[in-house]
Parts: sequence; C-alpha cells; structure tokens
Amino acid sequence: MNFARQQKQIETAEALAPEASPIDAAETEAPKGGLRGRYAWLGTIASLAILAGSLFVLWKLVETVTWAEMHAAFTGASAEQLGFAFLFVGLSYLFLTCYDALALRQLKLKVPYRTTALASFTSYAVSFTLGFPLLTAGTIRYWIYSSKGLGAAKIAALTVIAGFTFWLGMGVVLGLSLIVEAGQLAALTFTSIALNQGVGFGALLAVVAYLLWVSLKRRHVRVKSWRLELPGASVSLSQMVVGIGDVCAAAATLYVLLPAGTSIGFTTFVAIYVLAAMLGIASNAPGGIGVFEATILLALSSLPRDQVLGSLLLFRVCYYLVPFVIALAMLTVYEIVKRTRDARA
Repeated sequence: MNFARQQKQIETAEALAPEASPIDAAETEAPKGGLRGRYAWLGTIASLAILAGSLFVLWKLVETVTWAEMHAAFTGASAEQLGFAFLFVGLSYLFLTCYDALALRQLKLKVPYRTTALASFTSYAVSFTLGFPLLTAGTIRYWIYSSKGLGAAKIAALTVIAGFTFWLGMGVVLGLSLIVEAGQLAALTFTSIALNQGVGFGALLAVVAYLLWVSLKRRHVRVKSWRLELPGASVSLSQMVVGIGDVCAAAATLYVLLPAGTSIGFTTFVAIYVLAAMLGIASNAPGGIGVFEATILLALSSLPRDQVLGSLLLFRVCYYLVPFVIALAMLTVYEIVKRTRDARA
C-alpha cells in the first residue's frame, strides 16, 4: 500500500537540507522556537494514541479467530488471485518510480531512468517494511543519487515534491470515491451520506484550490533555511495522475485478495483503503501496521473475519515482504557492480 511511503516527508527533507540551499539564492532565517516547537509533542502523543487504540481494536476483533482458520484463509488464495495481486504490486511500484521522475523534471535534473527506478523502488520497498523513512529511505536515496552528482539539498527537494504527488493522488481518489459511493460507505463506516459527500467535496476542493494556486504564479515552500519552487499546473496535473494510479493499484492488490464472492465494489473499497491508509500514516507505525488492519476489519465486518485477516496478511507479504527482499538483492548487486567499476577505474 503504498500508504506509508510518505511518512515524515518533511522531516526527511529537513535532515538532508544544509544550512544554505543551492536551490534558491535567497536565504531566510530558520524558525526558532515558537508554538510549533513548543507543542510538537502533541503530534507524537496523538500518533501513539491512534496506534494504541487501533491495536486494542485489532486484538478484540481477532481474538475469536483460531490459528486453523487463519491458516486456511492465508493459504486459500488461488493462483489467479496471486497473479493479479503481483501484477498490481508491479504497477504500484512502477508509479512510484514516476514520483521521483517528475520531481527530477521539476528540478531540471537529468538522471537516467534506470537510476531513478533503482533509487525509488529500493528506498520505498525498504522503508515500507522497516519503517523510519527518515533513516532508511533517505539514506538509500542519498547513496544512489549522490553517485550521479546530486547534493543533499536537491535530494531533499526531490523528497518533498514526491510527497506532493502522493497527497494529490490520495485527495482525488478519496474525494471521488466518497461522493460516488456515499450511500454504501455510510452503511459500512457508520456515518451519514451527507457527511461522506461533504468530506469528498472538501477533498476535491482542496486539490482544485492547490492546482489553481500553483497556476496563478510561481509558488515556493520553505524548509528550514531554503525554499523550493513548487511544480506548476502541467507538472502538478501529471503528479495527480501518477498519484491516482499508485493509490488505485495498491488498493487493487488487496481487493483481488479478498474472499471470493465479495459484494463490495472497487470504488467503495478504494475509499475504505484510503481512509485506512491515512490513519496508518497518522499513527507513524511502519507500514501503518495494526492501524490499517483494524480499520479494514471494521469496515468489512460483514465478511468472514478470518478470511479478511488472511487476505490482509497475504497483502503484507505481496506488497511489503517480496519487494523488500527484491530491493535488498538489487542493492547488493548495485554495490558489487559499483565497487568493481571503481576498482577497475
């Protein structure tokens, strides 16, 4: 799911950004203290509260499920389901490489796509599984991109732009699905149709407002002592399309693994998936683990609980574990080839 990939995007940029940025000649004073620093601990407490509450709900939901039922559900997926699941995993990670490609285009940097794909895929695959994207994804990106001449500030800027791509896609998918499937979602999530439609229109309005905002003139975002020019309308629209493709492909991976005979439509399921993903991001847990599962289980309470839990575990294997192993192998080969070339040079 690609839903934890953007955890702490701004923190990653702050960690990589130097005191003076080559991206913009204008230097600004770094913010000192203030309300943001004074009350920053509130966000940590909120994240821990979400995680603790979700783990408690998850435990209550699965305490009646036996290991035999879990094993049967986990191993009951057909070859066709697994084939489609891995197809959508591949599509999702392909869209992820476009995150970095669009960011490099905005920064007017020329990097071979094979390098972009390697850095993007491995950084996301490792950070999804291990968590701590500040350390894992940031380190891998710097390791690969620095060999192509990119400095820390430009890699940090790339990370920020990739974050905008993710949220543009999430906003559009959430808005459309909440509006189109407001009635069915109200029954599944114990909300009202008016509330769902209101949130949906609000999400779409936020995306449209952002597109208009960056279309009128050049806009900048400040991170510590440097500022980054945001993409204009054309690049932002491309970001939106890529983000939509990524979110839908990730949601489709889990959707095809759900028990046979599931009556919930894909448009409805995408809204549930996005809501679960956003709660997982808010919890700051690696991959939203626990929070994501609890939300899906609650929303799909009409389906056999053991089968849904088996689908969720299989989703973790397909979307997280397998790409993680592949990423480690790719990084190993990359390092061997790099050292061999350096030795010959």
